Amino acid sequence: RRRRRVLLRLLSASMEPRRAPNILICGTPGTGKSTTAEALAARVPSLRAVDVGALVRDQKLHEGWDDETDSYILDEDQLCDALEERMEAGGVVVDYHGADLFPERWFDLVVVLRTDNDVLYPRLEGRQYAPKKITENVEAEIMQVILDEARDAYAEEIVLELQSNSVEEMEANVARLAQWVSSWRPPAET
Repeated sequence: RRRRRVLLRLLSASMEPRRAPNILICGTPGTGKSTTAEALAARVPSLRAVDVGALVRDQKLHEGWDDETDSYILDEDQLCDALEERMEAGGVVVDYHGADLFPERWFDLVVVLRTDNDVLYPRLEGRQYAPKKITENVEAEIMQVILDEARDAYAEEIVLELQSNSVEEMEANVARLAQWVSSWRPPAET
């Protein structure tokens, strides 16, 4: 029923091109996604950041809590429904750890933040993650799970891998992304 509602909304939506790009900033927890998304939105007035974790929690877009993973059980349909109109309008910087949940058509750029494990591990400890969760996330970063997801889910030319080990790298990433946004143009109609 939800998917049908989304399809009907898409069919009835104006085909006017977006005036600002949509960007997905993803990566293993602790790579600086929220900081980067918020800094980019603060720097570029046409953008607004959406922290998916906060959205899921605040709008109850989940099916409860999973004690084993220490996280909410995401209701993907509800989340996509909640984001659909914002994404159509454009100018959204989505901050989410995964890369393969959202429709490909939503994003003009997919940024995968990467962090060296000698930096990532202390960040996750500082968040008081359980040792098992730290190990899982560090292993995911070593195996470049999120980067591979992004490369599988989106066109190669829109996936950008950036290092995010220090404040200086984060600032350089935000400057680079702001420059990209300033040169972005809506795709030509086909």
